Amino acid sequence: LVTMKFLQLLSRNPGKLEMLFQIPFCQKQFPHMCLATSARLCGKKKKENTYEQVDQEKYKNLVCSVISYKTSAQTPETILEEDNLLYGPPAKHRPPVKAETKTPKNWVPLINPNKRAHLLNSNSDLPLKIALQKTKLPSVTRVLQQTISPQQAFYLERWKQKMILELGEDGFAEYTKNLFLQGALFHAALESAFLSEETATKEQREDVAISGYMASVQHILKDVSEVKALESAVQHETLQYLGLVDCVAKYRGQLCVIDWKTSEKPKPSLKNTYDNPLQVAAYIGAINHDANYDFQVSCGLIVVAYKNGSPAHPHFMDPDLCSQYWNKWLLRLEEYMDRN
Repeated sequence: LVTMKFLQLLSRNPGKLEMLFQIPFCQKQFPHMCLATSARLCGKKKKENTYEQVDQEKYKNLVCSVISYKTSAQTPETILEEDNLLYGPPAKHRPPVKAETKTPKNWVPLINPNKRAHLLNSNSDLPLKIALQKTKLPSVTRVLQQTISPQQAFYLERWKQKMILELGEDGFAEYTKNLFLQGALFHAALESAFLSEETATKEQREDVAISGYMASVQHILKDVSEVKALESAVQHETLQYLGLVDCVAKYRGQLCVIDWKTSEKPKPSLKNTYDNPLQVAAYIGAINHDANYDFQVSCGLIVVAYKNGSPAHPHFMDPDLCSQYWNKWLLRLEEYMDRN
């Protein structure tokens, strides 16, 4: 009866309902009343729908495109449109900034400005052949070997391990020994060819070990003239390094440092010769700063000869290319000096 009268009172005057729930009454007086009204009035606050806060107009096209296709109908154009809606217009691509070219700290010019070069002629004396003296100065070969890049060192070691796996330790040692021997015989035959063509030709035909190499370079030898140095030591008086030059002669009318190489695999481009261009540039710089040589050189030539007699590959280095490799050589020389 009390409950019915209470409900009638609430229905007649709804304003008192709001006042009633503002009074902090305890559960002891009306525990059953809380159960009667909690279903609607005492429940948790209605959870807000976050989707209502989204800019419906902005994403209308995207929503339509998503729900209107049962199968994928995307094209590059529609993908770009969706990206623009989601992320905005794409930022303009900026090319990466190129790293500054490293320059040597102790830069010395390739051509010696203080050296007076004499005119070359075909009636000059025999080619220079200065013996290499034992000194504490580093050789070009030593500098390049001790400053080899990690990538080149990796491939060189992998090749070595592969050869050892095929030939064994003793077999690989014999293989490398024969390579050096063939190289020495090849250089000796070239020297004989420049000094005495008739005698050299006879010896070359009898020596089977290098006959293929000599046949490989015959078309190159036709373009070589006015030999100025053969197997001759050079020393850079300023930078303090030395080396042994294979040949200095004119190739197609231009004076060059010529480096003769042997290879079992074809090397049709200059990049296949690895550090050989740096070696040639180092020899050119040494000649130009060595008082024993009364001329200067600005070009280089790397000749790769093949044992099977196939035509050798000549790689000519013009003055600009020689200057580029000269700077790289100076950096390698600085690296060696810093380590030692």
